[in-house]
Amino acid sequence: MQRIGEQPDLFGGPTLSHVAERKGPPKGWQRQLQKWGRCTVIADLEAAPLPAIEPAPPPPPIFLVACVAAKLDRPAPARDLYISPWFQKARAYVERQGGPWFILSAKHGLIAPETVIAPYDETLCAMKASARRLWGARVIEAMADQIDAAAPLIVLAGRHYRDPLWPQIERRASAPMEGLGIGQQLAWLAQEW
Repeated sequence: MQRIGEQPDLFGGPTLSHVAERKGPPKGWQRQLQKWGRCTVIADLEAAPLPAIEPAPPPPPIFLVACVAAKLDRPAPARDLYISPWFQKARAYVERQGGPWFILSAKHGLIAPETVIAPYDETLCAMKASARRLWGARVIEAMADQIDAAAPLIVLAGRHYRDPLWPQIERRASAPMEGLGIGQQLAWLAQEW
């Protein structure tokens, strides 16, 4: 029977909790400890290598491709609606890369390639700067809903499409064709990366 102030002892009987009454562990305490289970010694922990923690892989880059003036004359998925040589090469390029991509549409903002839309006659080049800023805010809002905020962005678009977005995306975006003429852009897009 245990008395008040006593605690059970794993090493051979009750031990008074009062410090003055304590004595060292009884002989054979190690054998009795073994019957209670294996005890990991701190030295064992220090010697054991820690498992490697792999960082999460970064998300794949997301491509943003500008729309163009040349379009089919009927509704179609956005990836098929735009028919200029530049857009076709840009589409082929991003599809070769294998990552997700979106189209920057002057009328619709950020659209997925499979979204069916009707032809339209709008371009950011003809819009006033204030209208382009509103367009940019709408696209940024759509990006927040549809695009991983950690994903790098590769923007294949001219300055009228880039500039309204750039202040919000520049830390994670690149514009690899910036400063290239149309012929140079076509050559760049045709390269096998």
